[in-house]
Amino acid sequence: MAPSHARPTHPVLSCQSVEKLYGSRSNVTRALDGVSFDVASGEYIAIMGPSGSGKTTLLNCISTIDRPTSGHILVDGQDITSLRSGQLSKFRRERLGFVFQDSNLLDTLTARENIALALTISHVPAKEVVARVEGVAERLEIGDVLDKFPHQMSGGQRQRVAAARAIVTDPSLVLADEPTGALDSKNSRRLLESLEALNADGATIIMVTHDSFAASYARRALFLKDGRIFNEIVRGSKTRKQFFGEIMDVVSFLGGEGADVR
Repeated sequence: MAPSHARPTHPVLSCQSVEKLYGSRSNVTRALDGVSFDVASGEYIAIMGPSGSGKTTLLNCISTIDRPTSGHILVDGQDITSLRSGQLSKFRRERLGFVFQDSNLLDTLTARENIALALTISHVPAKEVVARVEGVAERLEIGDVLDKFPHQMSGGQRQRVAAARAIVTDPSLVLADEPTGALDSKNSRRLLESLEALNADGATIIMVTHDSFAASYARRALFLKDGRIFNEIVRGSKTRKQFFGEIMDVVSFLGGEGADVR
């Protein structure tokens, strides 16, 4: 029987021979050295690697925060490396959702207003904004904090509000950068379960993490070393605990550390 997460044929994201160079001609650092991979609609990918491996640089290039030196990055078939600065903000707003290590919520807005902001900027009708915000809040079990300000929420609640903000626009990609890095184990698990549920509902997620426990919630793990893809493992029909073990084997080989499965 084919696994339920079988990949569709058309990638949402395609990285093609992506290179990112820093420094002068006489002292070049290759942060990314010919990285190529595809991500299909509905996939959940963890990107791992030791410090300096290029994983954050890769995420920055995919998110258009940084521009690769060479190669191409396509989102829904559109080459984002050729977008001009005026087109980039529209692209980020409409096609990408972000979850950072720090939730990056606006302190002067309630959770409801933080989640609704991108919809409001895009002039979505008010009734639809209300319905979409309340719908995503129900999925992430944060309905009880919608009218609270960030300082009135726990760290875990703020991260789930950030996740709601990331997906309320129905983006092509949700990009998560160390989303559990500032959370305790209980809130980490709850956020990871929320991301897993969003993926089960069809969200395409790319998560950069150093944490093997977090990565075990993904469906595929890519490992970078010295700016190149070093290894790739797919969860398939394995349990999360079995997948965690495989991730730990690669992390240990690379000389990194991972969290215990709790």
